Amino acid sequence: MSTPYGSWPSPFSAAAVAQSAPRIEGARFVGEEIWWGESVPAERGRMTVRSSAGREILPAPWSARSRVHEYGGGAWTADGDLYFVEASDQRVYRCAPGATPTPLTPPGAAHGGLQLQHGRLLAVREDLTITPHRRAIVEIPVDGSAADDPSRVRVVSEGTGFVAHPALSPDGGRIAWVHWEEGRMPWDSAQLRVRAGDGEVTEIPTRAALQPEWAGVDELLYADDPGGRWTLHRLRLDGIVPRGDARPVAPADADTGYGLWVLGNRWYRPLDDGRIVAVRTNGRDEVVVIDGDVATRLDVPCDGHVSVDDTRGSRVLLSGSGSSTAQGLWCVDVDTRAVVPIAGGGAVDAGWMPRATPMTVDGEHGPVHAFVYPPANPDVDAPEDRRPPYVVFVHGGPTAHVTGAASAAIAFYTSRGIGVLDVNYGGSTGYGRAYRERLLGGWGVVDVDDVIAAARGLADAGLADPERIAIRGSSAGGWTVLSALVRGGVFAAGISRYGVTDLRGLVAHSPDFEAHYIEGLVGPLPASDSLYVSRSPLTNAHRIDVPVLLLQGADDPVVPPSQSEAIRDALAAHGVDHEYVVYPGEGHGFRSEDAIVDALERELAFLSRVLA
Repeated sequence: MSTPYGSWPSPFSAAAVAQSAPRIEGARFVGEEIWWGESVPAERGRMTVRSSAGREILPAPWSARSRVHEYGGGAWTADGDLYFVEASDQRVYRCAPGATPTPLTPPGAAHGGLQLQHGRLLAVREDLTITPHRRAIVEIPVDGSAADDPSRVRVVSEGTGFVAHPALSPDGGRIAWVHWEEGRMPWDSAQLRVRAGDGEVTEIPTRAALQPEWAGVDELLYADDPGGRWTLHRLRLDGIVPRGDARPVAPADADTGYGLWVLGNRWYRPLDDGRIVAVRTNGRDEVVVIDGDVATRLDVPCDGHVSVDDTRGSRVLLSGSGSSTAQGLWCVDVDTRAVVPIAGGGAVDAGWMPRATPMTVDGEHGPVHAFVYPPANPDVDAPEDRRPPYVVFVHGGPTAHVTGAASAAIAFYTSRGIGVLDVNYGGSTGYGRAYRERLLGGWGVVDVDDVIAAARGLADAGLADPERIAIRGSSAGGWTVLSALVRGGVFAAGISRYGVTDLRGLVAHSPDFEAHYIEGLVGPLPASDSLYVSRSPLTNAHRIDVPVLLLQGADDPVVPPSQSEAIRDALAAHGVDHEYVVYPGEGHGFRSEDAIVDALERELAFLSRVLA
């Protein structure tokens, strides 16, 4: 006997999902061990550092988390001792295994993007205690002398713009980094800068530079996209002066790099012998070894949001997700091709979690890319006379992307007979600059058109029941969810997690990093004020005629609760079926096990009710 879609018995409980895949944030070779950052959902998402020797290097209640640029990243590094940014005060600390951490920086400023190179500790510092706010590349003494004496911190570069990715030359004489001005986003325009000692700074003309790395005393590697794809470039220097033009390294129709939201991402690393291990993204990721101008693909388990965290000899540490593996960390030998799992990364049972299928549909603004996860459960027979319900997932950002990775969070739905369609709408990274810039001036239009086109394409292909397609998104994805419900006619229900509802309110509240982001996506203010009003879901709440579930963190610094509360009140005023849940102590993204579990269970109950 067949079992109705949506009611299949499943082993993927919300609690199992919350515990299944802790986030991996960075990894290092440390002596004979490998250390990595790992979240602890049962401890409200605390970020610890673990060792392959079975030790916890950073014990509770300490937590390595940066808040620079709001989204942080690069919150720890190591050389036998651990150097980390403590979540509670944003100071940098040093901790020997088994010892109590001691501060290296004074109170006040936030730090992130830590880099320990040649025995010297570099960081990005952001000071929001003064006006105008300032950001800097700094060198922090590792002996603790700056904890009570701020003058001991060496400032390499400081200003009101933004900085990332400090890199120290092998001779210790020069530091390179990425810089972009206020009013720009790093994926639109970012420059490469180099400074020798305390001398002058050279700005190297680039379009959207990422991740400088020294490949020798006088040679700099970095990613840039002058041709529309982030490609590695090699530049010779005389001191800090370029010697000729930069040369592309093994260019391809793929991106080595994506949106610089967090400071810890690493898309490539040079090996000691001159070869380069790099990630290339065209929808999904692939890892290649570049020798000269020849790139050879590595057969590795991860193909989603892969980070090249560290190298030693011919070995490389890769973290990320996979199409057929859970999120994890692997040590890969590029010569022998041996792959050793270090943390997570277990194989996924294809009977429960089949590999996502890429799908491209024709949209009003061009092709729309997505990944299809059909319902899968080896213990039931699907109804032959029915098509399954689907949930369209809309990622946040919006300058971000999904890769078709396997996850327990998706299996939570597919194992119950609810398919998932994960959409990379126009504006997403991973398909080149032209696809990314499709959204400029069109947020609330292009993204909505694209998710509607993808949902209709799924139904037209006979894969989904057109009467039972819901839509779910977080942050900017929540904006698209609500905007699509305003449009009407396609989705039977919507789930918005800490979604944007009022553009003018968001702009007034936006942190420095995103202060002008919306102007590029919608239009400059005050000239485009009418667009900010007309496109906001809050303005058009009366046009929503399907049930809505709103989930919100009480302490969200990016999209505050007032955004969700405003649309809640508007839906109530117009008699729209809705539910609103706020989670105390949660910010922009749910980290604690309790919140993750409750949110998933409420989503499932909501979908079961509204999709029948």
